[in-house]
Amino acid sequence: MKRTGYILAIVTIALILFPGCDAILSGIGRSLIVDSDPVPSQAAVVLNTDMEYYSRLMEAAEHYRAGTVKTIILNGNRKSSALKQIEADGFVPVCAWYADYLRILSLYGVNPDDVLCISAEDVYDTVTEAEFVGPVILARGINNILLITSRFHTRRAGHIWNGLFQDKLRIQIVGARTDPFDPEGWWRSGRQIRWVLAEYGAWLYYGWKQIMKTDKG
Repeated sequence: MKRTGYILAIVTIALILFPGCDAILSGIGRSLIVDSDPVPSQAAVVLNTDMEYYSRLMEAAEHYRAGTVKTIILNGNRKSSALKQIEADGFVPVCAWYADYLRILSLYGVNPDDVLCISAEDVYDTVTEAEFVGPVILARGINNILLITSRFHTRRAGHIWNGLFQDKLRIQIVGARTDPFDPEGWWRSGRQIRWVLAEYGAWLYYGWKQIMKTDKG
């Protein structure tokens, strides 16, 4: 997969440097995005990755205030093997993993009693997040959700969640409106270039895993 990443980087740099490629680059950015016009749902599920998470919290709070959802669902508490060892040796965090998230949501008008926090220690990507969080949601009788994530992550997240829960969950994909991703000029920002490369790399990795599953079947 490292080789794939290098190829993506080389192709992207070539397009950026080659005059007249703005339309192609814009199309590359836009193709990552899918969005819904939200209708009332039971809950807003905030996907948790390291990139632009706070924009997602703000988006969830806005839908809560608008009455589109009554519940906000968070997941987190990721733990590496090293952190698990540190905790086994006696380390105790000063506060719960979700404490600051609840404070932020409260700042934007969300009642903490309306927030469900799911500890998902061993989740490491969008697929494992869906596989872990989805059954917890269903077990609580929730079957229609707003799936909130960063704009550049919407198409892949929606594809994964719909693939796993197509007959069980009604899913609306919502991109955080304060997310700074700009599909019309992402190549002018080093940070956004990394996002795009990572996202397309993740698509390739997901496709490769699906092929491997089919071959084993």
